[in-house]
Amino acid sequence: MNKDLQSIVLTQEQIAEKVKAAAAWLDERLAGKKPLAISVLKGSVMFFCDLVRAMQTPVQIDFMTVSSYGASSESSGMPKIVMDLAASVKDRDVILVEDIVDSGYTLQRMRDLLMGRGASTFTTVTLFDKPSRRKVDIKADYSCFEIGDEFIVGYGLDYAQQYRTLPYVGILKREIYEK
Repeated sequence: MNKDLQSIVLTQEQIAEKVKAAAAWLDERLAGKKPLAISVLKGSVMFFCDLVRAMQTPVQIDFMTVSSYGASSESSGMPKIVMDLAASVKDRDVILVEDIVDSGYTLQRMRDLLMGRGASTFTTVTLFDKPSRRKVDIKADYSCFEIGDEFIVGYGLDYAQQYRTLPYVGILKREIYEK
């Protein structure tokens, strides 16, 4: 276990099991369609890659970078698009893949933006849902795990661009992010 973690909350195996379940759910929901799967970088990239590889449905992939945290542990509430999509979403079935739905600001902004660009359908899948932190009335269509108010890192999730490559998810020690 990484020395900056208080504890491990999810193992590689537990994550892999939920990723397969999310892929099966998407396959059932999008049978016969050719959706555009969008990863919200950087946090969702590990989850995204495992998810689309586990799907049987053929998907086109694209990426966006949206930032609302910077080097902070608190959302600014104003998600900013840093890098936009290359593909058009017009008349497409869109799957938005998020690492975590926390305040809900990013998910709301992305839904409004992509539906405004003409997406036919908008389906959201998140690795983690943190409803205790929600500021807007929105939720993902599918959440792999619901978590409490702990600050978690690993499997794509970071603090100040660190810990993303951990193969498991753990709770970061308070002294690390309250410096």
